[in-house]
Amino acid sequence: MIEQTEIEEGAAESGNALLSGLRRVLMAGVGAVALTQEQIEDFVGKLVERGEIADGDARKLVTDVIDRRRKMLHDGTRRAEEELDKRIESLLAHMNIPSKGEIDSLSDKISDLSHKVDELVRGRQ
Repeated sequence: MIEQTEIEEGAAESGNALLSGLRRVLMAGVGAVALTQEQIEDFVGKLVERGEIADGDARKLVTDVIDRRRKMLHDGTRRAEEELDKRIESLLAHMNIPSKGEIDSLSDKISDLSHKVDELVRGRQ
């Protein structure tokens, strides 16, 4: 597996700050979610101490909020990955570099042609 520092060095060497910037944004998002979870737990804990909410209700509330935040983070990460994939494919197309899908398609066509050539050779013998 590639180390994060190797990724950052590779991104810096190629002049592409996109990868390192994306990493910083995602790490900041993870930190914000963790901080928010602590703040939610503290806030709900104070409500329980003051008797404004029952302990069982407090645990359910914290769990519900954390689950909702986790889903939001997951959805945001998925959207970020999709956007990054689109931008990388656009960059590859701009640089005239074939994508994995295009290479796979060409490999399939070559394989089909190879089978047809083999059949023609066998038919002539």
